[in-house]
Amino acid sequence: MEEMLDPTTSAAVTQTATSLWSMIDPKAFSSADMLVLLIRFAFNAIVVTSIIHLLYYPKSRRKDYYFTFSLISVSIFFLIFLLGGVKLKVGFALGLFAIFGIIRYRTESMPVREMTYLFVIIAISVINALADHLVQALVSNVLFIGWIWICESSKWIKHVANKLVLYDRPELTDPARRDELIADLQKRTGLDIIRIEVGHIDFLRDTAMIKVYYNPTDEGANTVDHLLKFPKEGQ
Repeated sequence: MEEMLDPTTSAAVTQTATSLWSMIDPKAFSSADMLVLLIRFAFNAIVVTSIIHLLYYPKSRRKDYYFTFSLISVSIFFLIFLLGGVKLKVGFALGLFAIFGIIRYRTESMPVREMTYLFVIIAISVINALADHLVQALVSNVLFIGWIWICESSKWIKHVANKLVLYDRPELTDPARRDELIADLQKRTGLDIIRIEVGHIDFLRDTAMIKVYYNPTDEGANTVDHLLKFPKEGQ
C-alpha cells in the first residue's frame, strides 16, 4: 500500500498517524502536569466560589448570575491553562476583556455591579491559570477578596438607595414646600428619606416624577438603582 503512495502523501499520512497516536499514547501522558492542573483548578474554584457565594450572592440573591459567574470562571481557567504559549495566553486573556466589554451580554441589560463581578471573576481565573507560583496567586486572590469585602461592607461605605415615585400632589414640588413634600413622602412610603429630586411635572394629570434617596433597611442590593424612567407596560 505504501509503495502505491508518492513520498509526499506517505509522509503526510505518517505525520497524521503520529499526531493521532501522540494524543492517546500512555507514555506521553504526564501525571505531574495533570496534578498541577487539578491543584490549580481546585484553588481557583475555592477562591471564585468564596467570592460568589460569600460576597456577591448574599446581597443580590441572583441565582442566574451565580450560575453564569461559576461557569465563566471554569471556562476561562481551562482556556487559559491549556493554551500553548505564554504570549498567546496573555493575548487571549486581554481579548476576552475586550470582547466582554463590547458585547456586555446584549440580550439583557447587565447591571454595573454584575459586570464588575464578571470582570473580577475573569481576572482571577486568568491569574490562577498563569501565575508562575501558587504563592503569587494566593496573595493576589487574598488581596482581591479583601478589597471586595471592604467595598461591599456597609461598615466602610454607607449605601444610599433610590427609587422613582409617581407623585399625585405636584403643588408640593414648590421649593418653599420641600419639607412638607418630604414629610408626606416619608409618611406614605415609610422610608427614611435623605433627599429628593423633582423631575417631570404634569399639571394636566396632576402628577410629578420624584426621585427619592433613602437609607435602606436591609443589606440587599437595590435592583432599581439604575432605572432612570418608568418602564413601559409589559417590560
